[in-house]
Amino acid sequence: MFYKFPNKILYFFCIFTKLVDKKLNKWQKFKKWLKSRYRFVILNDTTFGESFSIKLSPAGIIIGVAAITIVMTTLVISFVAFTPLREYIPGYGNITERKLIVNLSNKADSIDNVLASRDVYMQTLLNVLNETHETKTEKPLKDTSGKYKNVNTTVGQNDKNFRNDYENNQLKTSVAIKNVKLSGISDLVFFQPVTGLVSESFNLKNKHFGVDIVTKENELVKSTLDGVIIYNGFSSQDGFVIHIQHSNNLVSIYKHLSSSLKQLGSRVKCGETIGSVGNSGELSKGPHLHFELWYNGYAINPQDIIAF
Repeated sequence: MFYKFPNKILYFFCIFTKLVDKKLNKWQKFKKWLKSRYRFVILNDTTFGESFSIKLSPAGIIIGVAAITIVMTTLVISFVAFTPLREYIPGYGNITERKLIVNLSNKADSIDNVLASRDVYMQTLLNVLNETHETKTEKPLKDTSGKYKNVNTTVGQNDKNFRNDYENNQLKTSVAIKNVKLSGISDLVFFQPVTGLVSESFNLKNKHFGVDIVTKENELVKSTLDGVIIYNGFSSQDGFVIHIQHSNNLVSIYKHLSSSLKQLGSRVKCGETIGSVGNSGELSKGPHLHFELWYNGYAINPQDIIAF
């Protein structure tokens, strides 16, 4: 079989060349067919006269069909996307209906928010009426990063002098202005903050500027007068504290609370619940309320005007 081609590689090369030549011949024939010219003629059936004729080629027909297909597809997509005709195609909605759906969705979302707010309001109101309060506020975490360990927190000499001067003046003038202070607020009707037993009374010499009222834990604390909350915060010694500014330059202070029900700047009515009794702060030795009254910058004895 290989007597004419002793080299097998040469034999296979010849076979491959013949195959390539056949493929090239077929491709050349195909290209020639695409370029070949044909005439499309319309004849009159009676006279057999030529009415219309045009020269065509397979390549021209293919290009023409492709161009017509692209143009028609573009036109159909444009009509569907940018004209009201899309409303007649299944799957496309009406513009009016879509606007209505969006409006209904916004209204439903607003209704959900209103209902959620009313649920919170009703639950808070029920807690107040039932004299129960389940909200617990955690104490602030201590700084463990060491970022403020080098901050000097000792009391300076000027601060000490100011405190001593203020406290001494407070002690000296407290008895002298007692009648004036009480006469300025004698017409006010004070509400009892909590019901309980006074464990420690007002004592200026011991720097105890209020009264400690022992009662059960989580007992609701009420505002003694109408006013505005000017401070609502936490300190390590007094725990959760609320200050309320009343009329006639009178301020009431509530310390050692377990939680607060009001925010800074809130207006409160006389007898309105502002928090609950707790045991917060380093100075607290049990559930109680420390209550103070300050008038014109001076502490007054709450027991002189409120019956505990």
